[in-house]
Amino acid sequence: MDININIPKENIKFNEPMSKHTTFKIGGNADIFVQAKTLNDIEQTLKAAKENNIPIYIIGNGSNLLVKDNGVRGIVLQIKTSCSIDVFSLEFNFERITKQNDFAIVDVEAGMLNAKLARILLQEGISGFEFASGIPGTIGGAIRMNAGAYGSEFKDFVEETTYIDLEDNEIKTINNKEHEFKYRYSIFQNKKAVIISTKLRLKYGDKQEIKDKMNANLEARKEKQPLEFPNAGSTFKRGEDFITAQLIDQCGLKGAKIGGAEVAEKHAGFIVNKGNATANDVIELVKKVEDEVYNKFGKRIELEIEVIGE
Repeated sequence: MDININIPKENIKFNEPMSKHTTFKIGGNADIFVQAKTLNDIEQTLKAAKENNIPIYIIGNGSNLLVKDNGVRGIVLQIKTSCSIDVFSLEFNFERITKQNDFAIVDVEAGMLNAKLARILLQEGISGFEFASGIPGTIGGAIRMNAGAYGSEFKDFVEETTYIDLEDNEIKTINNKEHEFKYRYSIFQNKKAVIISTKLRLKYGDKQEIKDKMNANLEARKEKQPLEFPNAGSTFKRGEDFITAQLIDQCGLKGAKIGGAEVAEKHAGFIVNKGNATANDVIELVKKVEDEVYNKFGKRIELEIEVIGE
């Protein structure tokens, strides 16, 4: 596919395996793969896609995502703003933190990794974000799905979000209410948009208490989640009146396998890549789990991960 995108050439790859860019380590090739490290990179890629009538898919860190085996036609645009590649770097423009009485208003770009921001906020003695320190992925992706853990969700802290509306290519800002947040949902799941940045309303706190809470959350995550195998995070949403993982476990499905995909022994709500799993393996295993839970309990379970491609 021949296309001219006016950004650094090293940010553009053709026929790029998406297995290299998802936490599942699964996925066929994207026709064009673009890493956007600046707002200009985003705008130029969107412009080229529109001028050439090429479909475009926006991703963050590739968590919560399953790419099908035949890959993605068109452009996959990965938002990599905010020096998000190096989680251990604490590089940050601290002018983007504004103090309002006991609150800290943190203006952060969408490409920032949640884990990296948590480390920066710890350094600054800002609390409230400890819940997200172990959530894989970026700020933009977490807002899109209203990610949460340990009793907190992004909806509790987002003050406003700025995005590019792909319908008219205008930059717009919405407040918390306009996100229409609910469990694992925001309006961005039904809006053609690229999230650019957000403002989080957090509080100042004690650094040691923040550190202790982050460590406790990370230890709980290591103990309960199958982090030793590639996965896309929790595969299924929690039910309205049931805990999905418990129903899967009660069906005796822990350890169930199709190809290289397996229902995790450690946590039945996760499907993991035990080695060379294909997207089709995962999709077939998901259907098996959905069918068995419905047949035994009469409950329909929903995917939390997003599936793209063909």
